[in-house]
Amino acid sequence: MVRVIVDGTPVDVPAGSSALQACEAAGKEIPRFCYHERLSVAGNCRMCLVEVVRAPKPVASCGFPVAEGMEIKTDTEVVRKARRSVMEFLLINHPLDCPICDQGGECDLQDQAYGYGSGVSRYDEPKRAVTDKNLGPLVKTVMTRCIQCTRCVRFCAEVAGTPELGAVSRGENMEITTYVEKALTSELSGNLIDICPVGALTSKPGAFQQRPWELKKTDAIDVMDALGTNIQIQARGGEVKRIVPRVNDEVNEEWLSDKGRFAIDGLLRRRLDRPWLKVHGKLQAVSWQDAFVAIARRLEGVPGSRIGAIVGDLCDAESMMALRDLMISMGSPNLDCRQDGAHYDVSDRANYTFSSGIAGIDEADALLVIGANPRHDAPVLNARIRKRYLEAGRGGLPIGVIGDMGSDPTWAYESLGAGASALADLMADGNPFLEKLKAAKRPMIIVGQGALTRDDSPVVLEACALLAETVGAVTDEWSGLNVLHTAASRVAALDLDFLPAEGGRSVRGMLSGGVDVLWLLGADEFPVHGIGPDTFVIYQGHHGDAGAARADVILPGAAYTEKQGTWVNTEGRVQRGFQAVFPPGEAREDWRILRAVSDVLGHTLPYDTIEALRERLQVGARHVTARRSAAEALSDSVLSKPFASSGASYYLTNPICRASATMQECASVHAPHAAVAAE
Repeated sequence: MVRVIVDGTPVDVPAGSSALQACEAAGKEIPRFCYHERLSVAGNCRMCLVEVVRAPKPVASCGFPVAEGMEIKTDTEVVRKARRSVMEFLLINHPLDCPICDQGGECDLQDQAYGYGSGVSRYDEPKRAVTDKNLGPLVKTVMTRCIQCTRCVRFCAEVAGTPELGAVSRGENMEITTYVEKALTSELSGNLIDICPVGALTSKPGAFQQRPWELKKTDAIDVMDALGTNIQIQARGGEVKRIVPRVNDEVNEEWLSDKGRFAIDGLLRRRLDRPWLKVHGKLQAVSWQDAFVAIARRLEGVPGSRIGAIVGDLCDAESMMALRDLMISMGSPNLDCRQDGAHYDVSDRANYTFSSGIAGIDEADALLVIGANPRHDAPVLNARIRKRYLEAGRGGLPIGVIGDMGSDPTWAYESLGAGASALADLMADGNPFLEKLKAAKRPMIIVGQGALTRDDSPVVLEACALLAETVGAVTDEWSGLNVLHTAASRVAALDLDFLPAEGGRSVRGMLSGGVDVLWLLGADEFPVHGIGPDTFVIYQGHHGDAGAARADVILPGAAYTEKQGTWVNTEGRVQRGFQAVFPPGEAREDWRILRAVSDVLGHTLPYDTIEALRERLQVGARHVTARRSAAEALSDSVLSKPFASSGASYYLTNPICRASATMQECASVHAPHAAVAAE
């Protein structure tokens, strides 16, 4: 530690810290525009000037390292005058359009101008104007406002791993551009809006829709992937206007994927807002009571073995618990949460979670990715892998990949093959990458859904477990065998044992006449056309997607922004979201629907409040702590086909995204073939 004195107050900071960090440790607020805690230091804006005793002039504190005994002054006349001069230069060419700027109310430049700006400008020359750039359907540009802080350039290059922005020309002619006009390809491009300190980069879909002081803010959890990104839902009236990330260093740091940020217009389109019942082959709007009575009549005399339930990828734990209790009370063993047919070893919770923790990536010194594409499966997690890759330096983090990445993952890797045969080759003695894994102190293996949704996935999973033990990825001090999920509901469903009981049928077994009555809770991501024509389908969900199109009864539920619920992310972290707006029309929270229908069915669920249901969750959840057992060697029966990545466009993976015009536009720009297929 190094001791420095900030405005007369001694403070201890780690060696290598900057003067700005020392000032903040002492509780002093230093204005800045180019400096960002998670980006490299640029020292462009000079707004963070401070006075260092015995220094000949004010120094930029963001890039000035501390030294033992250094004395820093943050609020002297010299400092104030220097900052006022910097502010005057920044405002020379800045347009005076604050009343119509989308960044108004959240603009760092506007805030600092109140403290350091002047009411009079000494600049008499014409202001410069810069042509706006087309960065795609998500980020709007007004480049005349740009102050060349280069935060966006550094974010694209360092965090997103897509160095598509840069500066051209010099001096007053300098511009931030994509060089060749094109849409940004990063799945994290929306974060540019958050880090831009002025109104140069704002939300294109949300332009001129609201002012920040009009919005009611609610904490929630993103369900567009399984990472469990902490978000804040900002709504006005009954409509979600904006979603932004919350800081959580253990999960998402302060980033959010584009799907989680921009799919909100899908919450207004294709919504189910009243119950529907199929009469003579056509759906008709009915009352809740009529829908419940129709379900009760159809279930009369149907044995539990002929009733099934499938839950979707966006469900909360409370609704899954209620549906499971209802199915069990009717004697049904046919429960499944695996729409994709994935196989998991549920004997130990560590076997089906990202057991090292997402933050464990920061400690890994070797990485093997099997059947996953982190850039599409979990873009924010992929950014964490890239950060670790950059911190380790060139070649410092050996990364091997088995399977089809589909696109540039933003970090260098060694391709080891496409399928299970490559996994067998890797386990052979003398394999060079196997030796790298063995030499690592904290090797990590990430197993994706591409490896777990195959017919031979049980054998593949056993081989991964054996490999983990062979290379020391599973020890008393380190658990480096991780499963990367893509469905927000999956881990909670596995915790609740929402799986076929003894003699029960899986999703595949419930299709083609496997059951007489099938209850779909937001389940749209399996081949619904495979449901037998005589099967009575109850669809409970919030969007008119594939499941609703096949339903005989539709029960309108609430989307994740419209209910309080519990979600468990891919690492097994339990997180809670809160209700931001009310569901449309007659739609209700899913657990309330299930509680109400249980009365009509004569199998009343034993809870009337969400608090009572959460007490039931504590009892019903899986609690397993035993260490995984050794697995057998890779079998000769393993299929030769490669580990396939999902064929769906990144932007169209769930009903909310498919209902979103913004996501459809993104898909048409980046993956036109997938967009056409989705339509």
